[in-house]
Amino acid sequence: MRRYVRVALLCLGCGLCSLLYGSSQLALEQEPAWGKPQARDPAAPVRRQRAGGGRVAAAGSAGRGEPELPDRCKNLSISYWNSYWMLPSDVCGMNCFWEAAFRYDFMKTQPAEKMHLAVVACGERLEETVTMLKSAIIFSIQPLQFHIFAEGQLHNSFKGILNGLPYQGKFNYTVYPITFPTESAAEWKKLFKPCASQRLFLPLILKDVDSLLYVDTDILFLRPVDDIWSFLKKFNSTQIAAMAPEHEEPRIGWYNRFARHPYYGITGINSGVMLMNMTRIRRKYFKNDMTTARLQWGEILMPLLKKYKLNITWGDQDLLNIMFFHNPESLFVFPCQWNYRPDHCIYGSNCKEAEEKGIFILHGNRGVYHDDKQPTFRAIYEAIKKYSFGDDLVNFLLQPLELELQKTMHTYCGRIYKVFIKQLTKSIRDIYDRRSKGS
Repeated sequence: MRRYVRVALLCLGCGLCSLLYGSSQLALEQEPAWGKPQARDPAAPVRRQRAGGGRVAAAGSAGRGEPELPDRCKNLSISYWNSYWMLPSDVCGMNCFWEAAFRYDFMKTQPAEKMHLAVVACGERLEETVTMLKSAIIFSIQPLQFHIFAEGQLHNSFKGILNGLPYQGKFNYTVYPITFPTESAAEWKKLFKPCASQRLFLPLILKDVDSLLYVDTDILFLRPVDDIWSFLKKFNSTQIAAMAPEHEEPRIGWYNRFARHPYYGITGINSGVMLMNMTRIRRKYFKNDMTTARLQWGEILMPLLKKYKLNITWGDQDLLNIMFFHNPESLFVFPCQWNYRPDHCIYGSNCKEAEEKGIFILHGNRGVYHDDKQPTFRAIYEAIKKYSFGDDLVNFLLQPLELELQKTMHTYCGRIYKVFIKQLTKSIRDIYDRRSKGS
């Protein structure tokens, strides 16, 4: 008798499972219209979507290295967002292993995001600018888009040099004329240094660029641009730009001792390396001391210049200090090793972050690359300028540079020359590690 009861219970369980399975299939077939993928033209290419909803790439295109999908796997829009047990029969969830491998291959082939780098070059700044761009190309990982603003007589020189560089797939560039508002062009052009104030108008000129790293011509990258670019992801909801302090030591600070205008923080900010979310800059309304109304970027520049032009010394940098004095919540401040200048070592080392981790971006302001006042800075500039693409970075850049730096130990900066090559050594090692891994 017990045997019959067990058989009956087993049959009942199997019947219940069959009923549940049939109900689930019926529910899928009667799925409401809003839950189904939209009908499309059978001749149109299948598009794969990602979380942001943007169009990514056409599937199954011949000659592009993408695997052809089986018939049951043509509808990828569902399989990306549903659990496999909920997939209709025409979706390739049946072959989960193959589909997962396909998705991984698809993700690997996505184009890398470009990093936008801007520089303004006037006068005798051609060689210096090219050396800066060269340092960015050597160490960076993701592709670079250079925006070069230069006087007309420099355009052909920039094009000739950049077109002759190897690794063309690693960077693109556009050369622009120097452009200021027509009614005040002469006044802006002569502010501080020739053309330096052009940076103030980049958000208004490069309207299609979302984010941008502006650097002076006397900048040298000692680690990938990718790393400072990553600060954009650290901005909070109010921050629109990032810069480093003008000084770490108030006793030798310029703004806190001599400025005749408002400035940011304790010692002001230096604008030689300026990371910008330009979409936010264009949208923001800035507090100011000229009117109770908040003004947008394009509205505030000229009134600021008119009010403070007799009180400012460092031109556009002073205007930026005034802006962020009134809008401190809008600035992200990064440490001094991202904008390391002679002031950080000529009176003794005062950038603790650089002492610990090395110098990430070298800023040779005051012309120190071209005289003998700070031979440590000049040695690094000369080493990168002379380096030829394709040569071994250790034998033709790092080792000769270290020998030259040892000759500068009679200066305060030279006494800590190992700080200057600490990050550079790591960046070169990382390059060889990536090459060994084939990335």
